Amino acid sequence: MAGGRSGAKDPETRPRSLAGDAWRDLRRNPIFWISLVLVLGVTAMAAFPGLFTSNSPQDCTLGRQHAGPGGGAPFGYDFQGCDIYARSVYGARASLLVGALSALLTGVIAVVIGMLAGYFGRWVDAALSRVVDVVLGIPLLLAAIVLLKRVSSDSPNVRIFAVIFVLAILGWTTAARVIRSSVIGAKQQDYVAAARMLGAGNGRTMWRHILPNALAPVVVVLTIALGSFIAAEATLSFLGIGLKAPTVSWGIDIDAGRTHMRESAVPLIVPSTFLALTVLAFIMLGDAIRDAFDPKLR
Repeated sequence: MAGGRSGAKDPETRPRSLAGDAWRDLRRNPIFWISLVLVLGVTAMAAFPGLFTSNSPQDCTLGRQHAGPGGGAPFGYDFQGCDIYARSVYGARASLLVGALSALLTGVIAVVIGMLAGYFGRWVDAALSRVVDVVLGIPLLLAAIVLLKRVSSDSPNVRIFAVIFVLAILGWTTAARVIRSSVIGAKQQDYVAAARMLGAGNGRTMWRHILPNALAPVVVVLTIALGSFIAAEATLSFLGIGLKAPTVSWGIDIDAGRTHMRESAVPLIVPSTFLALTVLAFIMLGDAIRDAFDPKLR
């Protein structure tokens, strides 16, 4: 037969999965690549800060107070004689740690609540939905301020895990609503009915069959939420109730830079820029993935 083998198909006409269509759209989206490069850069900075600066963030000498660039410090020194750039690089570690663990704990809570509400429905759904409404009505920052005021310890590890816990128990509601909606749609599918006919119990049906097909929207929501958690941690540290010295944090440095802004604005601008780019990168990445996986936008 002319034109090649009879069984060959045009690549453009071959059936594609949702993930395949999403990846094709993502590859053509410059916002996805820009945000991905920024996210990978900040992640590498948090994991391997020594690759980005040879100076220590704790190496502070008052004799270098507000000194200009030099000695491996491209942005100069702050009011305590600390390398501004080194502190900004090392500050990524605490911010990403808080954001990632808060998002992970948020995802666990949201999956449990959303799965139970969406799968069982009726009074279980009604009761859990009221819990979601109550938590959703509490302002995150205001409640975080109240709860963190009760943490008396200044230990860095205690403060970090307190911030993670508070952000997670106040920030899971949106993800829980998303997974509830996904579960309600997934449990009506034929593969769920087939699993039940073969004798699968509720637990196996939920975690082996429904959850893998309902998890993608939650991953997108948590990616966006990760950026929000990083911003929230910086805000709480800026207010003096989140992370505290000797922990190196963007929020702490922004607060210190604000206090001495008249002497020099650089200690305020540099960590603020690092924070803004990081939060923006995660939000843009989440938006790009959401748009690619949303069939309504095709």
